[in-house]
Amino acid sequence: MTEPEFSHFSQDLFDFLADLSEHNEREWFNANKARYEASVRAPALDFIRALGPRIQAISPHFLAIDKKVGGSLMRPYRDTRFSKDKTPFKTNLGIQLRHDGGKDVHAPGVYFHVDASGVFLGVGSWHPEPAALKSYRDAIAEDPERWTAVTRDPAFAESFELRGESLKRPPRGYDKDHPQIADIMRKDFIAVHNVAADDILQPGLPDRVASWVQVAAPYLRFLCEAQGAAF
Repeated sequence: MTEPEFSHFSQDLFDFLADLSEHNEREWFNANKARYEASVRAPALDFIRALGPRIQAISPHFLAIDKKVGGSLMRPYRDTRFSKDKTPFKTNLGIQLRHDGGKDVHAPGVYFHVDASGVFLGVGSWHPEPAALKSYRDAIAEDPERWTAVTRDPAFAESFELRGESLKRPPRGYDKDHPQIADIMRKDFIAVHNVAADDILQPGLPDRVASWVQVAAPYLRFLCEAQGAAF
C-alpha cells in the first residue's frame, strides 16, 4: 500500500523554526534533532517529492530532488567563515529547484522559503554571475516589448513583485534613455510571491505552488532563453 501524497505542512514546522531562532546553538539543535527530522526535513522531502512532477509538467529543466544532502532541500548549517554572525544554523526552511544547466543557486530557479515570520515563493536569478547578468540586460535592451509583456502581464503582476538590488546609475554600454533602463539596472532578477503562513497548513499545497510557478513560467522562460538555456 502506497503512502498518501504530501498535502501540507503542519504547525510543528513554524514552532520548530521559532524555537531555533531563540536557541540557535549546536547543543540545542543536537538535542532536538528528532524534532528537526519530524517537523522540517521529512515533510520538506515529501513536499519536494510531490512538487516534482507538477513542476516538470511546466518545464522539465527544473529539478526537484528529494535527497537529504545534495538535493533541493538546502542545508540547515550556515557558512560562518566570513560572517560576523556566528550563529550556526539557518532559521528557515529553504527549497531550491534548480535548472538542470545551472551549477548553483545563481542560475534561474524556483525557491520556496519558510521562516517564523513569513513564507514566500521566489522565481528567477539572485546575484547572477556577470555573463548571466549581461545576458538578461541585453535581452531587455534588445526586446523591451517582450520584457514588458512578461512582467506587466496582469496575472503575473498581480501575483509577483520584482525585487532585489539595482545599480545607482545605468551600466556602461546601455542607453540611459532606454525605456526599460530601470530594469536594465537590476543586479538581481527575482520575482517574489508572498504566501500567507496559514496557506501552507492547508491541503493541496503542491498544487497551489505549481499554479504560482505556472503564472511565472513566461518570466522564467525569458531568463532561460536570454542565457541560451532550454525551458
